[in-house]
Amino acid sequence: MGASSSTQQHPPSEQSEVESLAASTGALPLLQNAFSKLAHPQTSTLPLQSLQQCFSLNYDNLICETPKVADSFRVLLDNLGPSIADLFFVPEKGGLSWIEFLRGFVKCCGRMPASMLLNTLLRVFATTFARAGLTLKLEFESGDADCKISGFLRPIDVLMIFWMCWTMWWDARTRKFSKGKEEIFQPDVNHLVLSAVESCAEVGSDVNFWDCNISDLEIQLPVGKFLTWTLTTVPSLTDCFTQFVYARLQSCVTSENPSEISTSSFGDISSTKAQDTHLLSPGRAWTISLTFRSSISEEFLKLCCPVDGEEAEENLLYRFWSNIEGYHGPLLILVSANSGDASDHETSARKWIIGALTQQGFENKDVFYGSSGNLYAISPTFHVFLPSGKEKNFVYSHLHPSGRVYEPHPKPVGIAFGGTMGNERIFIDEDFARVTVRHHAVDRTYQHGSLIPHQGFLPVESLILEIEVWGLGGRSAKQMQMSYKKREELFTEQRRKVDLKKFASWEDSPEKMMMDMMSDPNAVRREDR
Repeated sequence: MGASSSTQQHPPSEQSEVESLAASTGALPLLQNAFSKLAHPQTSTLPLQSLQQCFSLNYDNLICETPKVADSFRVLLDNLGPSIADLFFVPEKGGLSWIEFLRGFVKCCGRMPASMLLNTLLRVFATTFARAGLTLKLEFESGDADCKISGFLRPIDVLMIFWMCWTMWWDARTRKFSKGKEEIFQPDVNHLVLSAVESCAEVGSDVNFWDCNISDLEIQLPVGKFLTWTLTTVPSLTDCFTQFVYARLQSCVTSENPSEISTSSFGDISSTKAQDTHLLSPGRAWTISLTFRSSISEEFLKLCCPVDGEEAEENLLYRFWSNIEGYHGPLLILVSANSGDASDHETSARKWIIGALTQQGFENKDVFYGSSGNLYAISPTFHVFLPSGKEKNFVYSHLHPSGRVYEPHPKPVGIAFGGTMGNERIFIDEDFARVTVRHHAVDRTYQHGSLIPHQGFLPVESLILEIEVWGLGGRSAKQMQMSYKKREELFTEQRRKVDLKKFASWEDSPEKMMMDMMSDPNAVRREDR
């Protein structure tokens, strides 16, 4: 095992301490197997070159939005693996000992506060940028994970950071080592970059969020504000790095040759690119997943990278009421619309997308209900609005009454999120033709913030361009919905075949009594006797 394979002499207490820290992550058995597999059989030390190769990325075909950005990003990917090995795994003479190997793993993947994990992630990027010959205006006071970071980030730097996180996440999920024959698809995450710009830029920065080129923006984002924005908006971003390191070491153990590609049912890149036609594109689904630290995050990740032969479209519920009926699980509804007057020919360039996540299926009620939920500004900028804890008006979904009943005070017919009756934060009319978005001042259920750039205080009413509903309850919720629909179809078919003469005695039926009364009102009835 790794603990006995090193020739370097260390105090037993030091070895016990570092092994305890590694064990707290649950990765100690993996680390023992990886060290045994990668260590030199004669020296019982691990050559640094082996780790550099273990973490190296080599995607032959890089699909990005612009060739100019793609060239720079490819250089970064080429230097990511060696940077991780050089930054965290410091060898003594002759190679890495078992304890040094454990220390390196704990430095990059150990249990630590989220702020320290984020600092570690930025240090990886800074080291990779420097190794690639690119400039990044960040300064670290020391080598500690909790040190102070100063400097600025440009929007293009933020884009590179998000793309590198996506690449590490994709690689960890597919569990493949590239052999120069693989391709990597970089999704559109401009909405995430513009969210950082909107939240972190200095006062007075004027950006047209509907018409701007990320690579041309020269705005400086103070790194302190960026760190705060990341921890509050996409707290799971650091998981991309830790999962990558863990998955790469695991692949070194399971594959006969680290350069070979292991088989996997993950990562059909063609299906991932095809999903860009939906409102919930892979980039947007991945972004929403980063806002969670719970099991529902996995459901969003499946939409980015389907697993076990599943297709993401299976979770898309197109026609609203007919397809969501009987679905008891989390649902994400996305609405796309335009700002401005519908007759304005320039409104197509001002398209926006908002969303709402419910923790249970929709129900036909004339009151607000629900236990939790989130609101999202999806495009052109991304923001998440969590529950405020002040009220519980999470969702409202009301159809027309089935019978013609007089209502002196009819309730609104449609779907709403937040706010109060008649003054909802988001309201979608019954025909799904118009959406109304109100200022956050009317809402005490969700956190404050604008769902649309430059929203203002007045309500925004727009024509709906597209609407999507995604089921996030997994296979169990889908199977329960199918069982529900089969029962409803069976009941409907049975009602069509009911024969009143067989169902009850015709002589005693109310229908015969009414017909007799109409034919001879003076006849004596049993009720009169």
